[in-house]
Amino acid sequence: MSVSGKGSFAVWPGWKGILAQVGVDVVDVLRRARLPEDLLNGGDVRVGSDDFMRIHEAIHDSVQDPTFWVRLTEGISPEWFSPPLFAALCSPDLATAAQRFARFKPLLGPVSLEVDDAADGLRLTYRWEPTEVRLPAHVHVVEAMFITQLARLGTRQHIQPIEVTVPELPDVPEPYEGFLGVELRRGRDLHVRFDNEDAHRAFLSSNPAMWDIFEPELSQRLADLGEEASFTRRAQAVLLEGLPSGQFSMDEVARRLGVSTRTLQRRLQAEGTRFKAVVGDTRQRLACHYLRETQISLNEVAYLLGFEEPTSFFRAFHRWTDTTPEQFRAAAAQSVSRPGP
Repeated sequence: MSVSGKGSFAVWPGWKGILAQVGVDVVDVLRRARLPEDLLNGGDVRVGSDDFMRIHEAIHDSVQDPTFWVRLTEGISPEWFSPPLFAALCSPDLATAAQRFARFKPLLGPVSLEVDDAADGLRLTYRWEPTEVRLPAHVHVVEAMFITQLARLGTRQHIQPIEVTVPELPDVPEPYEGFLGVELRRGRDLHVRFDNEDAHRAFLSSNPAMWDIFEPELSQRLADLGEEASFTRRAQAVLLEGLPSGQFSMDEVARRLGVSTRTLQRRLQAEGTRFKAVVGDTRQRLACHYLRETQISLNEVAYLLGFEEPTSFFRAFHRWTDTTPEQFRAAAAQSVSRPGP
């Protein structure tokens, strides 16, 4: 099945560990999907909708075990770092997590998520692009299991939806129904409904400070990875993901943008900048955000910006702003606390 359509979706390195954990040969999957064998060896990479669906199909074709997708979902945890997943787990409850996840869902695949937080429960509706394409049955059920797993990770309780409808029932529904704890029903779209109490059950993983860190950067990615984004903005969006992991060399950024290093240099030059300047500007903007909006330590800020040593960050920040990180944070705090006229 080939799915047409535009978009840029994340395939983060955590998939390599998850697939290996459940016994799937990652190289074989990538070969089946007609993608480079080293695709998952670096930082987060982005693929179009055609490649995205081929990866999904290749995974499905690589296994014959009807319990595979259940085991794969159970293997998802915060250990496999994904910014949208972390942002959702920082939420106070499932209802809030679903709203946040819906906002950034286009970063993860050709699907939109509608959220209705009503008195009779939390209703989630998924719709794929393009809508006329018939997807394999497991694709729908995996989405239902993923949001359920998210609820369980956040609450540390065995949350179960009270209703799941899918456009097509899988040939062997029992493993999916066993995971979800509910009988799958046939419907026009994928709908998942959770009890109101479970939807608002407190997430033990709630962390407002971390949400303050992730939200602006995910918003930037959502805006900047559009078809009309400048090359400078697209490079910045890749850097936002790659800085904490140290995966931000020119070669790495060029690879993740799907161009050669020479093309990256030429496109940035045409926009009046250089790669080194883009890295510096991105680091400076992030540093000011972290110091102004969070209370994380200066050493942690240095790590999030990809500096090997805190002293390197301190010197760079002084060069950017002619002040120290401590002085900048103190001035920002004083500005916020100062009463208005």
